[in-house]
Amino acid sequence: MIAKIHSIIPYGFDAKLVEVEGDMNKGLPAFNIVGMANKTVNEAKERVRSALINSGFSFPNKKVTINLAPADLLKDGAYLDLPIALSIMLLSGQLINRDILGRVFVGELSLNGELRPIKGIINIVEAAKLAGFKEVYVPIDNLAQASLVAGPTIYGAKSVQELYLALKEQTKLADASELVPATIEAKDDQNGPFLDHILGQQLAKRAVEIAIAGHHNILISGPPGAGKTLLAKTAANLLPDLTPSEMVDITKIYSIAGLSNDGVIKQRPYRAPHHTASATSVIGGANGPGEISLAHKGVLFLDEIPEFPRSVLEALRQPLENKTITISRANQKVTYPADFMLIATMNPCPCGYLGDPTHECKCSEVQIQNYRKKLSGPLFDRIDMNITVEKVDNQSLRKPLSSTNTEHNVVKNTITGAISRQKRRYGRDGVYNSSLSSFQLSQLLKLTPEAEKLLASASEKLNLSARSYFKTIKVAQTIADLESSDVISAKHLAEALTFRKR
Repeated sequence: MIAKIHSIIPYGFDAKLVEVEGDMNKGLPAFNIVGMANKTVNEAKERVRSALINSGFSFPNKKVTINLAPADLLKDGAYLDLPIALSIMLLSGQLINRDILGRVFVGELSLNGELRPIKGIINIVEAAKLAGFKEVYVPIDNLAQASLVAGPTIYGAKSVQELYLALKEQTKLADASELVPATIEAKDDQNGPFLDHILGQQLAKRAVEIAIAGHHNILISGPPGAGKTLLAKTAANLLPDLTPSEMVDITKIYSIAGLSNDGVIKQRPYRAPHHTASATSVIGGANGPGEISLAHKGVLFLDEIPEFPRSVLEALRQPLENKTITISRANQKVTYPADFMLIATMNPCPCGYLGDPTHECKCSEVQIQNYRKKLSGPLFDRIDMNITVEKVDNQSLRKPLSSTNTEHNVVKNTITGAISRQKRRYGRDGVYNSSLSSFQLSQLLKLTPEAEKLLASASEKLNLSARSYFKTIKVAQTIADLESSDVISAKHLAEALTFRKR
């Protein structure tokens, strides 16, 4: 007799169907798992055996072979513990085919038979829906998050014993349709920082407003203590609210990464990895997303960007352009979304005081050049806006701060209006000026004759690359949107050109 249980495992931002086949023969007692299973899956043998026995079920004293099909798909994680246990129960006659037919089962088992939550539950339920399954059985702790996917009936079980009784129709399991996912706050912006907390730096504030409104990447340069990091944190509090589909996408990523398994994330992420972070932790790997994907639909903040390894910075080039990251390994190839807004900061030189009238710069010309070269031309070309901030006079820092946050609220409302104009222009949520292709730009954006002349002249004098040329137009369109203008005027373009410098 061959037992077959349907299960699903996450695979990048998607998931793959796995058939857990079981066979039992006479011979010396043995328990083997085949089908390109890694160490975590192989260790399921001990978990499953103990879980079944400690739950009051029998474990056959025969030769048991479990095959995980397709055999050429690498299986990782404890997702298959439950289907392996059910396969053995089917082989030993404790379950019959009718009990499991047309159903999908996933879950990790503890030694006493309890079901533990797993990562990537949204991927799994979405894949079950696409494959046509009507019922999905998951650990109870994953039930609320699984309910974000409409379609199949999703049940949550606390243990293999409770699941067994439900399959035998002796009890009922919790149904996802009865639950409302808990809210997980990605950040708390109730206490700021707000724009009103930043004294001076009007040009920088304006640049941040434009960057947020159009989802533009921005580089902020300046000496230590000028407020670069504070500007970045303030930008995170200016981000617009998430749409329902964006909430699901972000929650899905955090679930795959194991950072959330029981709720929905309702605020945009703000990720700030340290410059000692490895390339894998920033870019991601075959076993999970990195910082650039965890920042999807939010902000990736790289403080002192030249201090990051060159390999990490150069790896950002593809996701900055394509909004996705594809990771290829010997046995698998996975893709994660990476539609983030980059906010980066840097000093003018290694010591930070080049051009500062109150501090002497001690860096040599070679050191300064090598420091700036860490940010390559192709990467710099992918940054829409570049501004320089000066240190605020210490006497100005003694001025009382506003307690009403009036400036912050006005700017946030203006940004909301600009985003609404983009939504009407492009016909859907989540499309910003920065994401337009050159073809879309020529079809959808309009420049006045004066703006066309200014652009042609500036392009020649500043020797703009094709990418910089189009980015300038996109930034100018965002400025026009902030002013509720239907066309890009010479004034809008002139302001945009002030942010194209190195």
